[in-house]
Amino acid sequence: MASDSVSSQAPQVALVGAGPGHPEFITLRAVECLRRADLVLYDRLVPRRILEHAALTAKCICIDSLHERHAQRIPHIHQTMIDAAKQGLRVVRLKGGDPFVFGRGGEEAAALRAAGISYEIVPGVTAALGAAACAAIPLTHRHYASGVAFIAGHEQPDKGDSALDFAALARFPGTLVFYMGVVRLPFLVQSLIEHGKPPDTPCAAVRWAATPQQQTVEAPLRELPQVVAQAEMKAPALIIVGAVVGLRRELEWFERRPLFGKHVLVTRPRHQAGDMVRQLEELGARTSLLPAVEVRPPMDWSAVDRAIAELSRYQWLVFTSANGVSFFLRRLREVGRDLRALGSLRLAAIGPATADALREYHLEPDLVPDEYRSENLAAALRDRVRGQRVLLARADRGRELLHEELAAVAEVEQVAVYSQCDAVDWDAAVLEELKAGHVDYVTLTSSNIARALVRSLEASGLAVLRDGRVRLVTISPVTSAAVRELGLPVAAEAREYTVAGVVTALLEDVQEKEKRLPKG
Repeated sequence: MASDSVSSQAPQVALVGAGPGHPEFITLRAVECLRRADLVLYDRLVPRRILEHAALTAKCICIDSLHERHAQRIPHIHQTMIDAAKQGLRVVRLKGGDPFVFGRGGEEAAALRAAGISYEIVPGVTAALGAAACAAIPLTHRHYASGVAFIAGHEQPDKGDSALDFAALARFPGTLVFYMGVVRLPFLVQSLIEHGKPPDTPCAAVRWAATPQQQTVEAPLRELPQVVAQAEMKAPALIIVGAVVGLRRELEWFERRPLFGKHVLVTRPRHQAGDMVRQLEELGARTSLLPAVEVRPPMDWSAVDRAIAELSRYQWLVFTSANGVSFFLRRLREVGRDLRALGSLRLAAIGPATADALREYHLEPDLVPDEYRSENLAAALRDRVRGQRVLLARADRGRELLHEELAAVAEVEQVAVYSQCDAVDWDAAVLEELKAGHVDYVTLTSSNIARALVRSLEASGLAVLRDGRVRLVTISPVTSAAVRELGLPVAAEAREYTVAGVVTALLEDVQEKEKRLPKG
C-alpha cells in the first residue's frame, strides 16, 4: 500500500550524496535539490561551502545536534525527515560520499517508504573514488588490477562473528579499499596476511581525502599499522591495498599543488569572496571565510534618487567598485527607469572588476586606468572631465582623494550608493583558528577591510598578526599603508590591484619562503 501511495507524488525528500570532501565534487542534481530545500539535514563531515548552495531561507541542521551518540541519533534522523515532509517541507538529507555506499541510505529510504514519504536518491562521489583520484592511485589498471572491492572495515558492534571472508579477500585479484578501517587496522592486516595476502603488498592510508588537509602514507601491508600509528592518522581515513598503490609516486598531483596544506583566510564580503576562494582552492589551499565588512543598501536613498532624476545634467558617471555598479543600477530599475536613462553619459571604472560589473549590464566603460587605484583614475579623468559635471557613485566610507582631485577641475557630486559596516556575524570556529595561529595567510583587499578586521579582533587575534605567525597579503600600496598604520606587518603586496594579483602575491610569498627552507 505504501508503495502505491508514494509512486504518484513528487519527491518530498532527497537523499543526496555530498561527495568525498572537496566542495566542488558534487553533482548538478545535488545543487538543484539544495536550492529548492526548506530543510537540510547534513553530516558533520560535509564541507560547509556545499551548504552555500542552499537557499537563504533553508534551515540547515547538523545531525550531530540530534543526539550526542551516533547509534541513538539514527531514529531521530528518520523522524525529523518524516515530520518535515508531512508538514509539506522539501527536505534534503545531505550525506558524505554516496548515500548507498556505507552511508545508511538504504535504512533511511526504507524508513521513508514505510511512512509513505516520496523520495529520490541522488548519487555522490564515494570516498574511495575521491581518495583514489586525489591520492593518485588508480583503483583499476589493466596491468595490475581488473577489479576493486569496497569493504567496511568497521562492522556493526552487535554483529557477532565478522561477515568478512578474509580468505576470499586475500585471493581477490584486484584492489581492496577499506572504509572506516583505521581503528581495526592491525586486525585487518593480520587477517589478510594469515589468509595468504603477501606481506609486501603495497598499501596506502588516506586521511581527509579530497580536501586540502589530505594526508597520505604508504607502506607494505605488514608495516602499515606501524606507519599509520607513527603518522598519528585517525578517522576519517581509508585503506587501499593492492599493486596499484605503487603507481602513486608517478601519478601524484593533488598534494603537489603549490598552495597545498596552506590555510588562507579570505576577508572579503561573502557575496564577493567566491572568485578568490576558487582561485586559492585550485592551487591547493584550504580556505576559510571571515568577512570583515558587510555591504548594505544606504539608510537613505534620497540623494541617489535625486541624482538619478537629474542624470541628464551629468557628462560622466564614475564608479569606484563593482558594488557601486550593482547598487546604483539596481536602484535605477527600482525607481522605474532603465539603461536608457544613462543617455549619452560616459562611464569610468576604477579597475577590471568594476568594468566587468558594468558589462554584466551590457555597458562598456569608456575609461579604465592602467593601474587600479584612485590616484590613477583621477589622473586619467582629470583632462577629460575639465569643466564638466561628474557624478561619483561610491560607498559611504573610503578615501576622498578622487573627489578632491576631480573637484579641482570639474563640478562633482558624489552619492553613497551602498553602505559598508563592520561584520558582526563571524564564524566562531574560524575566529578561534585565527587566534590560535592555525591560519597561514590573511588576504586584505581594501583599507576598510583591514581596519574593520583590526577593530573586531581581540588582543589574542592581533598578536598572531603582529608577530608574523599569520602573514598578511594586501591588494595595493594604499591597503598596505593602512595595514602598517595599524601596526601590522605586510608580508606581500599585489603588483596588479586585483583578486588575481592578491593570489599571485600570496603564491610568490609561499614559493619564496620554501626557497629559504634548508634542503633535506
